[in-house]
Amino acid sequence: MVLIPGGTFRMGSDKHYPEEGPVHRVTVDTFLIDRTPVTNRQFKDFVKATGHVTFAEIPPDPKDYPGAMPHMLYAGSLVFSPPDYQVDLRNWGEWWTFLKGADWRHPYGPKSNIYNLDNHPVVHVSFADALAYARWAGKDLPTEAEWELAARGGLDGAEYGWGDEFAPGGKHQANTWQGDFPRQNLSEDGYERTSPVTAFAPNGYGIHDMIGNVWEWTTDWYTQKHDADAPKACCIPKNPRGGAETASYDPRQPKIKIPRKVIKGGSHLCAPNYCRRYRPAARHAEAVDTSTSHVGFRCVKRERELL
Repeated sequence: MVLIPGGTFRMGSDKHYPEEGPVHRVTVDTFLIDRTPVTNRQFKDFVKATGHVTFAEIPPDPKDYPGAMPHMLYAGSLVFSPPDYQVDLRNWGEWWTFLKGADWRHPYGPKSNIYNLDNHPVVHVSFADALAYARWAGKDLPTEAEWELAARGGLDGAEYGWGDEFAPGGKHQANTWQGDFPRQNLSEDGYERTSPVTAFAPNGYGIHDMIGNVWEWTTDWYTQKHDADAPKACCIPKNPRGGAETASYDPRQPKIKIPRKVIKGGSHLCAPNYCRRYRPAARHAEAVDTSTSHVGFRCVKRERELL
């Protein structure tokens, strides 16, 4: 793990997506964070020690999904399935498939495996799966503020985790998408899907993969935007923990009351023409009952918990 010195920084961004704003100051205590996302090898050790069964491996309970067709309720997870034709970028169902038998051991469906992916980030983990691992390891999941502070690498206010230029000198700094998403992947950074967790240089704190590769869970409930800046220095939020669970429900689906957590960092599927969320300030909502082929996690330990 890497020690992140506590302090006050400017969280969020006013330059990109509305949910990232407004920029505001927050204070975070010193904490430790994993140097990389949790890998398949590490998650394998956890499952072997505890017998944990992930959310994606359990058939859904019909009571939790009223109106769903019985034949559609099977164990599985969302897998990125690139189309070979032009699609409407407003319809994510064009490139995501809920695939029976997809889980952390079978990231691209039942016929796939992780035999050569030990050092890749584990995926197809729900929030509960990530939290279970963290507790087994004697750790916790980061808050959004902790995660963002660590991702900035000491560069308060910089656009990216390494500075203000996306690819300085033409060199890619993270595993993201190059080409016309979702049908054309040029793989100019060397990777079509996930990459080993140390494939790219660490940030200023010595942390790998905070940006790109896989999204990462945080403990905060999702809110539509940040609270405005405190009017006085004495009122700067300290160790903020996000909004209320009920406020995290998706307003576009008022009949479905499934809470959503903040995920951070973007993934190998973030592209200039679709999802420019390969930045520390970027944030997205993820339902706690969801697992996908591009979401993982890392853990933290807080200074007050080490005393």
